[in-house]
This record gives sequence, structure tokens and C-alpha cells, in this order.
Amino acid sequence: MRIAIVDESAARAAIIQEGLADVDDCETVVITDRKGLIAAIAAFGPDIVLMDLGNPSRDVLEEYFVVSRALAKPIAMFVDESDEESIAASVDAGVSAYVVDGFAKNRIKPLLDLAVRRFNAFSRLESDLAEARGQLAERANIDKAKRLLMNSRGLSEPEAYKELRSQAMRSSKRIADVAEALLMAEELLGGGR
Repeated sequence: MRIAIVDESAARAAIIQEGLADVDDCETVVITDRKGLIAAIAAFGPDIVLMDLGNPSRDVLEEYFVVSRALAKPIAMFVDESDEESIAASVDAGVSAYVVDGFAKNRIKPLLDLAVRRFNAFSRLESDLAEARGQLAERANIDKAKRLLMNSRGLSEPEAYKELRSQAMRSSKRIADVAEALLMAEELLGGGR
């Protein structure tokens, strides 16, 4: 596992590295400079990012949230103090674990596991949502194509669906693809005026 540790304090970063000593096959890199942070993290290619921010200002916190949004990796963030607005912003930014006043060597490994599990669970939910939206869009196109066939050729709904299905089988395509092609052809031929 490749872990990027982001901390402006080398001493605090060393504590995180000690907390990761028990993790098998773990490679870490410590990044202390905020300049070019996303590029530095991307160059290392971590599986997870651990950020220890201590007591950050609003500007620093927002800067790290921007980094979090850009990475698409599990991120565990340690802060000394927080408020509801910062917690909400961290959730919106995709931070997998936001730990307030919980920085201790023995807590690093469990928090790492939590961040990875939460990130994976959220990624699965996003994937499922995207798939469901895609299926709904396909279903809507099929319904529009059926209506088009019903109106233009005087077919019943079952007959229109049967026609779409037959064309899909003849052309070795999915019904949704045939429906989309029919709608596009209708639009190009001026039926969508």
C-alpha cells in the first residue's frame, strides 16, 4: 500500500509514519510543502492520503478540500479543532475520515482502514447511482422511440416495442441503442421541429 502523508510539520509526520510501522508492505512519502501539492501527490500515486493539518485557518482548510476533490482517493484528515461548517465542507469535498482531536500513533491504522472502507463504499454508491441514471435515460429514450413509432406508423405500444426489439435483433444491437438511433434520425430528418 502506498500512503502519502501530507503535513507541514516533519515531527507530526514522523508520528504518522510510526503509526504505520505495523502495516505490512507499506510505502510512504511525506509531503511538507503546500506548493504543487496535487502534483506531488499524483507523482507518488498513493492508495490513500493522510493529512495532518493541526489547527488550520479557513483558507488552508479550503485549499486542502480542493486537493481532496481533485484526488479521487481515500483521504483521512486530522485536525485539532473543528466546527460544523468545516465538517460539512470535508464531507462535500470527499474526505473519507475527518478526525478531530484524535491524533495518536495507535489510532493511525484503524483510521486508515476506516478511510479506505468509507471511500470504497461511497465509490460503489456513486457507481450504482450513475448506472441507475443511465438505465433511466435509456428507458426514457425507448419510451420516446415507441411513441414516435406509434404516432408515425399507427402502431400500438406493444407493436412499437416489438418493432424496436426486432430491429435490435436484426442489427445485433441493444434496444436502447436502436431507440437512440431512431430518435437521432427523426431529429436529423426534421421531425423534432
